[in-house]
This record gives sequence, C-alpha cells and structure tokens, in this order.
Amino acid sequence: MSTPVKPESAAPTRSPKSAPQVLTSAGANAAAASLASLTNKLDYLSPTDLANVRLAYRFADEAHLGQLRNSGEPYITHPIAVAAQCAEWKLDAQALMAALLHDAMEDCGITKAELIERFGPSVAELVDGLTKLEKLHFNTREENQAESFRKMLLAMARDVRVILIKLADRTHNMRTLSDAPREKWARIASETLDIYAPIAYRLGLNQTYRELQDLSFKHLNTWRHAVLTKAVAKARGRRRDLIQKVQSDLEATFAQHNLPVRIAGREKTIYSIYKKMDEKNLSFAQVTDIYGFRIIVPHLIDCYTALGLLHQLYKPVPGKFKDHIAISKINGYQSLHTTLVGPSGINVEFQVRTEAMHLVAETGVAAHWLYKEVAQTDVQQNDRMGTQWLQSLLDIQDENRDATEFWEHVKVDLFPDAVYVFTPKSQIMAMPRGATVIDFAYAIHSNVGDHTLSAKVNDEPVPLRTEVKNGDVIEVITSPDATPNPAWLGFVRTARARSKIRQHLKTLAQTESESLGEKMLLQAVRSEGIENLPDTTGQNAAVWDKLLRFSGNRTQAELMTDIGLGKRIASIVAKRLAKLLADIGEKPDALLLTRERFVTGDNSSQGAVLIDGSESTSVRFAHCCRPIPGDNIVGYLGRGEGLTIHTSDCQVARKLNHKDSERFISVEWSDEPVRTFETGIVVTVTNGKGVLASVASALAAGGADINQVDMTNESSHGVMDLRFVIAVRDLSQLETVFKNLRRTTAVLKVQRSKNTSPIPG
Repeated sequence: MSTPVKPESAAPTRSPKSAPQVLTSAGANAAAASLASLTNKLDYLSPTDLANVRLAYRFADEAHLGQLRNSGEPYITHPIAVAAQCAEWKLDAQALMAALLHDAMEDCGITKAELIERFGPSVAELVDGLTKLEKLHFNTREENQAESFRKMLLAMARDVRVILIKLADRTHNMRTLSDAPREKWARIASETLDIYAPIAYRLGLNQTYRELQDLSFKHLNTWRHAVLTKAVAKARGRRRDLIQKVQSDLEATFAQHNLPVRIAGREKTIYSIYKKMDEKNLSFAQVTDIYGFRIIVPHLIDCYTALGLLHQLYKPVPGKFKDHIAISKINGYQSLHTTLVGPSGINVEFQVRTEAMHLVAETGVAAHWLYKEVAQTDVQQNDRMGTQWLQSLLDIQDENRDATEFWEHVKVDLFPDAVYVFTPKSQIMAMPRGATVIDFAYAIHSNVGDHTLSAKVNDEPVPLRTEVKNGDVIEVITSPDATPNPAWLGFVRTARARSKIRQHLKTLAQTESESLGEKMLLQAVRSEGIENLPDTTGQNAAVWDKLLRFSGNRTQAELMTDIGLGKRIASIVAKRLAKLLADIGEKPDALLLTRERFVTGDNSSQGAVLIDGSESTSVRFAHCCRPIPGDNIVGYLGRGEGLTIHTSDCQVARKLNHKDSERFISVEWSDEPVRTFETGIVVTVTNGKGVLASVASALAAGGADINQVDMTNESSHGVMDLRFVIAVRDLSQLETVFKNLRRTTAVLKVQRSKNTSPIPG
C-alpha cells in the first residue's frame, strides 16, 4: 500500500454532523489518547495487519481534519471508538480499517476508487456498504431510508462485517446522543429501537442489543428512565444481603460437589424492566426478577448437573424452566433458564451455560472472530443461524426490487419472539410467533408452499391460517395442481412466505394475461379477415418488428400481456397487423371477413372472448353486479387491470361505456364453465326464531354454498333483509334456489342484489 496522502477533496465541503473548526492542541491530545486505547486492544493482530490499521487511521485522520463532534471532540475520535468496539469482537484488520474509514466517503468526498487503490477492494466494499445513498434523489425521507437500509442489508448479506461495523457505529452514536440537538433524539432513538436493536438480536449480539435498547429508552423517555434507574439503585442496596447470601450458598454447594463454576451476577436492564411493567401492568415492586445469576460451567453435561444442584438448593417455581440448550433460540442463543424461590421467599432467576455458550450469547456472529479455545460447534451453530437469515435477505431481494417493499419484508422478520415446531420426521424448526401453517410450508421449501393443499397439526386437520404453537408437529399435504391463494397474503407472517406468494401471483398474472391477450388478438385479427396470427419466420419477422415498434413493446410476449391487461386495444393492434400483412401482399380472406362480421354484428370488431372461470387473475368478475353463467355479459378492459366482466344491464358498466366505450369487448360464457360463481341475493323475511337456519337450509337444498351473510341491524315492523353472497353454477341453479326460498314460510321476497329486476318466480 502507498503512503496515504490527503487528496484535495478530503477537506469536507459540508459536514452534516459538525462544522469544520480548527483543531486545538487539547483536541489533538484527545485523538492521540483514543488511538492509544485502540492499539492496546489490537494485540491479536499480526505486525503487518497492525501497520495497515495504522495506515487507515492516518488516512482517516487527515480526511476528517478540521471536523469536530457535537461534543467538541475531534471527529476522528468517533471512527476510533467504532474500531475499538470492533476490536472487542476481535474482527480482522480489514474490518478495523473499514471502521476507521466508514465516514470518509460520506462526509469527506473520498471516492471508492481511491479507497480501492490505497486499501484494496475488500476494505472499499465494506466502506461502500456502510455509506448512505445521499447523492440519489427520492420522493420522501422514507424512500431514502428504505433504499439506504436495503443497500446496507444486502451488503451485510454478502459480508456480515458490514452490519457489525454499522452496529458498532450506531452504538457509539447512541452513547454520545446526549451531545446532539434534542430535536434529533426521538428520530434516532426510535430508529435504533425499531431497527438496529432487533438486527443485533437476530445476529446474537445480545450485549449490544440490550445496550441499544437502554440507550434508546433513555432518550425517548428520559424521565421514566431516570425514575427507574433510581428505583433499581435503591433495590440493589436493599437486596445486597440477599445477593451475597445466594452467592455464598452457591459457592458452598458447588465446592461440596467438586464442580468448578464461575458465578456472575445479572441485572435486568432498565428497558426490559419497563417493558415488563408496561405489558403486564405491574408496579416496580411487583417485578421480582430484577437480579439473577449466571452459572458458567466447563462442559455441556455440567449444565444439567449444575441445574440439579440448584434445584436441590432452592425450590423451583413451576413453569419457569426453559431448556434453550436442547432447543436453541432462533439466533443461536443457548442456556438453561430456571427461576427458584431464594432466601426470604424472593424469586431469583438462574442461567446455566458453558463458556462457549456464554461467548455466543453475548457476541453472536462476532464469536466467529472471537473464537480461540472454545468448542467450535457452538460457534458454527450460531454462525449457521445468522447466515440463514442473511441468505434469506438475498432471496427476497432477488424476487423484489422495490426498496420500500423489501424493507417491509425485512422488518417483519426482525421481531425476536419465536416458537419451535417439528416436522413429521422430528426435525425442529424455529418460526416467528404468530406464524401460520403456510409460513411453515414456505420455510420448508418454496415448492412445498406453492403447492400446499391442506395441513395437519398433531394429526388433526386444521385451516391453513392456523397459527403454530410450541411443540406442534406439522404435516403439510401438497398437490401438483394446488397454487398460492391471494388470500394467504392476509395472514402469513414471515417475509419469505409473503415474498414467494407475491412472486408466484405476479408470474401467474403475467402468464394468464399473456394467454388472454393472445386469445383476444387472434379473435380481433379474424374480424380483419386473417385466419391465424402470422409466425415469426421469413417476411413475417419484419412484420412483427414493425408491429412491436408501433405498439412500443420489446417482445411479442410483452405485447400480448399488455393486450390482456388492457394497456393496448386488440382491435387497433389487429388493424395495424392487417395493414402490415397487406403491405407484403397478404390480403384478408373475404369469406372469413364476411362471416366474422355477420356473426359478431355491429357491436364489436373483435369477436367474443369465451369465459369459463379458469382465467384466475387475468379476468375479474365485478362485485357491483356479480355475473353468473346465463347472464348477458360485457367485458371492460381496464387500463392495466385486465378484463372485468359485468352484466350487460349493470349501471356501473353503463357509466363506464358512456365514458370509455372503446374499452368494451364482446364476451360470452363457455358452454361448460369449470367452477361455481359468486352472486349476491337479498332475502326479505319476517323476523322470528330460527329464520336464519331455515333460510340457510333452503340455500343448501338448492346446492348453493354460502360465502358471506349480512343482516340489517334493525327490523321494520318485524321484517328484515338477509343479504347473502352465494356460489352457484349458473342462472338455472339460482332459479332453483329462489324457488326453494319462496317455499319457506318466513320468506316474503327474494331478489338479486344488483341494479336489475328480481328473477321471476
């Protein structure tokens, strides 16, 4: 590497964090002292790596020259503090160099190319992943934030050191937030509490997670934080004797059984005390588990031995034991948790773990670098869990390029709670609390989710929206013909499931729209006297090229999709195609032209599109009139919305026809529809006991399925309207249903709930 020379652009033209000021001798001394505190932590680096870190420091020092923090300290003290936190995690030299340089691109005008030249591509990529998208323009602050987070999270999915450095950066910023203008406190603290603290939890950085929560709470609720801090300090003084008594009892018990242990006190954080008080509506005096103990033992088997000794020493509180060793948390955390009734009847919580588990519990994925002499399997287990979540970010990004939607997906997965369920082959899986059977199916594999037909929980059939619970054994039944239902989006919990369902529906909608568009264009060109769509070979290839230039589409498939979605009018495209074919000598078939126009009449030049109910997302049936086979129908080709079917006497369709007549096409029912169709009916009844049951029986006798029912709140003179949405095959079945209803004693009148006259009885 070359000796760092400060570029002309290094002097900041703007500094959103501080104004350039002359560095005092006191400031220079503070910076030097900070560097000394950093280098004292770098004894694990080789001399070459240490030299590279010093090189990065000198470059950053020159780049930030003249900048001060809000506290008045030289700005370089911030990158040094960030690097010092990374050194606590024993990150490698490249990460430490990136930590020192992390604001150089954003605040000092240093380019990525210059960082590559001086420090290599790895360091430059880390710094670039940490740099916000300040130079791009977005409509809102939320869009800017979403795009910045997407960039950071995707960089982190490729290299986890990005988020470790970012968390170290945010931790130091939160420690010094009191020096910032007070109007910034709420925004920064809320962002930290909602985003960075959950990310720290997901990566197993529990120490950082707790600190970020406490610091956020301190700046969001300053008064409450101060009151609780004083209360905890008083309680600590009152319970000093209790803590000493428990500690001496523990030491004596473990010494008696020759079990070497390390005993450490654990105090609940101010924020977790506040959350418990808030969620369970408790006073401070009712929170009994403020203090606890961690028992650190040499080996895995010693955890259970120590647990047995604890339960002999004090009585356990029923229902307060959790084995997070056999079933680790979603972020890799492992410990035994038990609450015991200690001296004076005070409940005391104990956590039992090995040194390796303790390392993973406090530092999460950072244990990958911290690992020296602990059991590597524990570290690998944690690293695997962190990597799975990070990989899922890349999967979601591949399916969704919209930054705001991507960020919404990620936020869903940041909630820390989890439940643990089993496959029929006893494989354990961690799911977010509130996850459903569909989430479970997609967690197994996207193909399983896409083809889910039904499910069983603990050998009992359940609806697909059923929330899974701890210990459930879940069996998913699939079918090659099953496809995702748009209604699933209303209850799935995980980002993976939501993203996969949306991706499938978008693909399905595009495929069906393309098929519909091709059918519509074929019928339109037949009305122009052309038997079939031309192929794409020979002279016809040039015809298609000219047609695509005319329509503004890149491919034939895109043109068909646009026709199916209503973005292009089939009759206009057909007329253009007929003209292009005429230019190369292909004249329309006069007999076909006459026959098509005779059959279709003057109402349409496109022929009729046949509707059988298999069209799925490309064809919608209007809710204003709910057409069913047997009704006279028309099709409205909305702009970008596909084809909507209305009854020909629908008032909404008539208004649309008045404004947009060229977008109406001729549609007809197929001779053999493939499914039932919904329609609305209004049943006027005399109010009385058992009326709803008798009406429902009449509907069932007619073979109709009830999909929705609504009753008027008040009855007039003992008369009320029952509104149903029912599914029937066709108009003939609906007439049978109406006859059954009219035979029911309590029924006064039956009619379709649309702007048409009642069906004659």
